[in-house]
Amino acid sequence: MRRLPVYLLLDTSGSMMGEPIESVKNGVQVMISSLRQNPQAIETAFLSVITFDSTAKQIIPLTDLSSFQMLDIQATGTTALGDALKVVSKCIDNEVAKTTAETKGDWKPLVFIMTDGIPTDDWQSGLIEFRKRKVAFTVACAAGSGADTDVLKQITESVVSLDTADSQSISKFFAWVTASIGISSTKVEDSGKEVTGLNELPPPPSELNIVV
Repeated sequence: MRRLPVYLLLDTSGSMMGEPIESVKNGVQVMISSLRQNPQAIETAFLSVITFDSTAKQIIPLTDLSSFQMLDIQATGTTALGDALKVVSKCIDNEVAKTTAETKGDWKPLVFIMTDGIPTDDWQSGLIEFRKRKVAFTVACAAGSGADTDVLKQITESVVSLDTADSQSISKFFAWVTASIGISSTKVEDSGKEVTGLNELPPPPSELNIVV
């Protein structure tokens, strides 16, 4: 079975403390519950969570939806986005099955990045590593006014922003991610094609601005 790997890179720096981090935890839980109701997603989508504060770590390896258990996350420290890009690059190398002459590998991964701040590490070196990996599609979300969309635009063309990092906005972002994963899993199952742009995903809710 060809899996659709999905990597969530979540900012857990100190500025996310309080309502934002609680909303992220809740958003992931609701997302998993919704995806479990989707017959294509439950067959195909596998999720991993990477958090980044002063350092980045993969807290949940690539896991099928029925076994996925969200861990508690705390907001603390700075914003090591570059480190997160290095970690996801290694995870893609180790976890995503490559296509060989004999077998089809996994689908190219989807990567969703959410941050409310500006990277505090050498994010360019992380980006160089990340660019070497074959990823179907990356979406970056700038949550609130403290995030730098110019930095995110260098990581991916597909950048969305939330005016505020409150519970309503963050829950809307995760609902949109859920719908995007659902569409992507249906697309690979039905037509064997991977999603490659925002125009192939459900239209974002009004809380999500597309950064052009």
